[in-house]
This record gives sequence, C-alpha cells and structure tokens, in this order.
Amino acid sequence: MNTSSSGASASLPAFCEGLLHFGALPPHHAELGQQPVLAQGQNGLDEINPAAVYQTRLVADALRYTTLQLCASKESGHPGGFASAADAVAALTLLGHTNLITEVGHHAPGFYSAIFLDGSLEAMGITTMTELQQRFREHDGLLGHLSGAMPGLLAPAGPLGQGQHFAMAGAYLNREKLFPVTIGDGGLGEPYVLSAMKHFHTSYPAVTNFLPVLIWNGFSQEHHSMVSRMSNAQMVNLWQAHDFARVILIDAKDFDDAGQPGDYVDSTRFSDRARDAFTQALLAGMQEAADSALNGTLTAVIVKQLKGAGVHVQGAKSHNLYPGDTVEKPAIAAALQRLALAPEAWALVRTLMQRAGGGPAGKTVVTEFERPLTDIGTLPTQAFPLGEKAVPASALAAMVAELGRRDPEFVVTNADGNEASAMKAINEALKIRHPTEDALYNQAPGGQVYEPLSEDACAGFAAGLALFGGRSLWLSYESFAINGWPIVQTVGQAMAELRRKTPAVITMFTAGALEQGRNGWTHQRPELENYIAGQQRNGNVYLLYPADANMLQAAYGWALEQSNKCISLIASKSPLPVYSTPEQARTAVEQGAMTLYESPAGTGQTIVFAVTGDMVYLPVFAAKDALEAAGHRVRIVAVVNPRRLFRSQDVAWSHSAEPDATFMDDAQFAEHFNGDVLLGVSGGGTLALEPVLLRARAAARDLIGWQRGETTASPAEIMAYNGLSGTALAERTLALL
Repeated sequence: MNTSSSGASASLPAFCEGLLHFGALPPHHAELGQQPVLAQGQNGLDEINPAAVYQTRLVADALRYTTLQLCASKESGHPGGFASAADAVAALTLLGHTNLITEVGHHAPGFYSAIFLDGSLEAMGITTMTELQQRFREHDGLLGHLSGAMPGLLAPAGPLGQGQHFAMAGAYLNREKLFPVTIGDGGLGEPYVLSAMKHFHTSYPAVTNFLPVLIWNGFSQEHHSMVSRMSNAQMVNLWQAHDFARVILIDAKDFDDAGQPGDYVDSTRFSDRARDAFTQALLAGMQEAADSALNGTLTAVIVKQLKGAGVHVQGAKSHNLYPGDTVEKPAIAAALQRLALAPEAWALVRTLMQRAGGGPAGKTVVTEFERPLTDIGTLPTQAFPLGEKAVPASALAAMVAELGRRDPEFVVTNADGNEASAMKAINEALKIRHPTEDALYNQAPGGQVYEPLSEDACAGFAAGLALFGGRSLWLSYESFAINGWPIVQTVGQAMAELRRKTPAVITMFTAGALEQGRNGWTHQRPELENYIAGQQRNGNVYLLYPADANMLQAAYGWALEQSNKCISLIASKSPLPVYSTPEQARTAVEQGAMTLYESPAGTGQTIVFAVTGDMVYLPVFAAKDALEAAGHRVRIVAVVNPRRLFRSQDVAWSHSAEPDATFMDDAQFAEHFNGDVLLGVSGGGTLALEPVLLRARAAARDLIGWQRGETTASPAEIMAYNGLSGTALAERTLALL
C-alpha cells in the first residue's frame, strides 16, 4: 500500500474502507483543496478557477481509480471506455448537471463509481468500497450493464444506440433541466444515433436541453472504431450535418506535452500544467455547451481522448478485464498506484459529489420521483353491437385521439402509417408533428404524432417517455416492429426493477400478416409475436389479442391503468365481426380469456378452439359449422391476455415492480379449455398459446399457426396457404378425433 503520512487508518473516511492504495497530497492541495469549490447547497460551480480545475481533476482520478479497482476485484467488467470519459463526467458533475445518461452499457462500473462516491448507493446498503466490490456483477447487486433501478441512474444502457432516446425523452418532459448523454465512438457507428437526434430536432426545435457528449477515443470493443480515422473537421461537420448548430470539440492532443504518438492521447500522462489546461478547457467547453443547450441551441460536445486513459492499458485492450486481471497484476497495480489519492483528497471528492446537482443523484435526478400525470378521467368508448362488423384499429384511434386532447404531453409515435392502418382519426385530431403545416396531410408544428421513418426512433422515444414518467403509444406495422422492439424490451425489463411507478410502455401492432396479401412476405412477419410472447415469463410483459373492436378498446383502457409494465396489443385494420359486449370485453382482458361460442347441443365429442387474433376467427367459425354438421360440440375460446393464463409458478411476477399475481384458477380454466380435443389456432405466432397447452386437459391436441408469407390476392388465400382455412381446420380436428 502506497500510504502517505496523512493516510493513517484512523483518518480514513469510512467509505474508503476497502481501497487498496493511497497517495500523497499534491503540494498545491493546501492552496487549492482546503475548501470544496461547491459550498453546501450549491448545485454547480460559480466560476472556473484554479481550485475548480484542481478539484475536477481529483474527481476524475477518483472515478478512474474506483472503476479500475472495482473491475479488478471481480476480474471482470469494462474500465477502458469510461476511463476516457472520466474527465467529461467529472466536469459535468461539478457544473451541476447530474441528470446524466449514457448510451454505453460498458461504462457501467464508472457510473456505479459515481453513485458510490456521491452516497447514492447507501440506499442499497453499499457504504464502503468493500461492499461495492462485493455487490458488483452479483445477484441483487450491480449488474454488469447499467440499469435504471440503481439509485441515481436515470436509464438502462446495454445495446448501443439507445441512450439518446432517453436523453431526448427526459428533455421533452423536463424543459428546465439539462440531460447530457455520453455516446461512445463505437456506438456512433450505428447510423440511427445521429439520425434520431436530427429528426427529433426537426420535430421539436425548441427542445434543445439534451446534450450529446461524444467520447471519441479511437477504439471500439475489440478494434479501432469505424470513425477513428476522421479528422476533427470531418467529425464536427458530421454533427453539424445533423442539425447541431454548436459543436464544441476538446482534443487532448492539443494539450499534450508528453510526446505521445498518434491522434489519440492520454491526458493523465501530461504535466500538471498541461493537465490543468486540458481540464480547464473541458470545464469551459461544458459550461458553454450547457448554457447553449439550455438556451435554445442544439449543441454537442466532443471529447477526444485515448481509450483507457489513466488505467492499466490503452486502446481496445483496456475495454474488458479477463480472469487473471486481478488487483495484484503488475500493470493494474501500477495504474492504481498512479491514480491513488490521499485520504484528505478522497474526503474532498465525497463532499463535492454529494453536493453537486443539489445532492446525491439518488435523491435528486428526475427519475427518482414519480411524475404527476394529467388527469384524463375515463376515456369514451363506442359500444359496437354483437354480430355487426367494426374496424378494431379505428375504434382504438378514437380513444387515442381523445387521450391526446386531454393530455398535451402524450405522444403517439409511428413510422408514417396511421392512415394506412385505419387510424387516420389520430392524425386528424392530434396532427403529425412537422415543420410544414398542411391540413391535407394533417401536419402541424405542434402535433402530438411523432413520425420518424425509423422504427428504432419511434420505439425509443415512446419507451423513453414511459420510463421517464410520461404517457406514450408506439403504433407500428407488425411486420416492421422488430426494428424497434429491442429498446422496448430493454425498457420493459428496466420497469420491472424500478422503485417508482411509471406508466406502462404500450405498443399496438396492426396491419397483420393476414391483411397484407398483395404486399407479399415483406409485410408478413408475425414472428415478432413469438418474440414478445417469449418474454411474458418475465413477469411484467403482456401480449394481448383482442378478438374484436370492443375488446381492443377494453384492452387499451386496461393498459392505460397499468404501471411498470410492457404491454403490446395485436389488432386488425379490417371490418370484422363483434363477438363481445363491452362488459364481456373488459372481463376477458382482466381474466385472460373468453368463450365466444359454445354449441347448444350435439352428441359427439367436445372440440375446443383456443384462438389468438381477430381475423383468424373467420375460418375458425367456418370450421365450427362443419364440425357441428358432423354432430360434434364446439367451443371457441378467445385467448385475450395469455399472461393471465399461466400458472403463477411459470412467471417471475414476484420479482417485478408493481407485481401482478393474477392468474386464472384451475376451475375457470377448465371451463374454458378442457374438452376431448384441443386445437390451438393463431393467425400469427403460436407461442402465446403456450399457457393453454401447458394446462389444458384433452385426449388429443394440436397447434396450427402462421408458417410463412406469400403474395396472395386476399386474406382468405393467405390463410389457406398457411393451413388456416375453415376446411383445413375442420379436417385437422377430425383427424385428431
């Protein structure tokens, strides 16, 4: 242990228990470090003076040290990327901008270090470095990639290219606060990062209070980043081409006095004088950027510094630790000794971190509070008569339009397809948000319908709004939704872990495969339903199949009442028969299933059709006619909310925030699904029928669903192509008998 004379154990701050190395105080500490530059109650720096520069450096080194020792304690984790971001994070923190988001899940140990140093993790029982190491990358601890469940962290970060959506959602809902988001140059290779922000700015030109901070360190996970060969001018031009009117680039190379080769250098290798100059430039640049962003100018900061700055190795080799990369490994031990602070410096860092932003992030950032919602009352619905035909999507559109009228912050996201999905009423009432006002196309600058053509941008903004406490709805063609689903999945998992209530993230997928005959297989991809259905065991994921227009309205009304859940509705845009009354529809959504039809008589065996979808009931009822003519009894059951049909032990509901332990009991399940023959039928993916097949008692059973797409002239033809005609269903059933 490299301990100075001032580092006796008795003088150590309690949180330092478990730190392995301590250094001597710098000679100028007496002048620049005696008093914290943030007084009690002061959110951020008043001025950028030598003391502010010195103390920002201490915070950056403390973040690097904690990050490296934390990763080495488990011989696992990712220190290198955050090491090049530590100076930027330290500057933003001391300037008081602690609603900080990252796009880079691999920066997790650095962000955990920040919320450890500011005391936020005490809410999880983590008070010392020893406890931080014990809980890192362990169950019920600090998972390997960021989760918004950690106190003080605003959003999850795992897959690249998602962080900007959370920053924009936070900015939209909280116009007076700044939402910086660090973006790695590995992730910048994903084109939708910049395009998403450009479209958002075109749509919401007044919402500029998010601040992308590109950590341009030259490397990705295992190689040079794809933008590593760009010149500074080219990189600035790239951001300017995406609407950023102010681009501030701080290049560590401009301050290097250590003769480091290459375009990317390590600021911790500079002399004190050069490092002070670099840190001062960072503080000044961040302050200028924050003021610019908060005052109406779309702004970005680029920090160019070598990956792995200050830690054990540089470049992509610093990205990840592997077995054997312990704190005793010479390169790691040497790096820790270089970064080590004196006990007095650690105490100063703790004070600064606790005061920045008005207090520990776990008590101050916007996502630590339940956001008040506009009271929307009970939305009006239309009661469609039994036996008549109604368009489910259009029935939903009327509800969505009224919700938007009542809640001005509510946003509908869609990739240019509401009118094509029989939901033009939404565009007419709420208007497509567009700088060109045009009544013919329902466009207006203040519209509530957000329409980037990227499904990732649609899903990202909608999911981000829900996570940050606002109402939203993502509408998509079922066939294209897969391009945006991963961020909904990320947010859904995060919602299961949150300590606060937030509106459910709600999606509705229309224009299903059966309706897209002439478009061919490019528009026939209901396999997405299997992807979502496979997540229902998570505990807070729901895939709903309303059987008609009344039931779709009931399903959306139910979804709006839910918290911390991920809810997807599947419905058609074609006129279809109405099978349920509004009251029956509400009960079906709550209970999970509804018997739509049962033969009044018959001497043969009982055949049960368990069905997911709406249009697919047309051939099911046709099959019913044929089977009844053969003397059999038929029961047709709508599987509406299959999550409610599992057994309680099948689903991780008890691990979810706002846990839902409602499951259909055995007696009621038997009334619906038990018979001599059970045939599961779906016009799309069949995995949603899993709970039925798990529990139903039948001497014979089978499962029929979507197989593949093809160009056809009608829904009937595409159903027949997939073995879903009335004749095929009847023959399949008789074969089972």
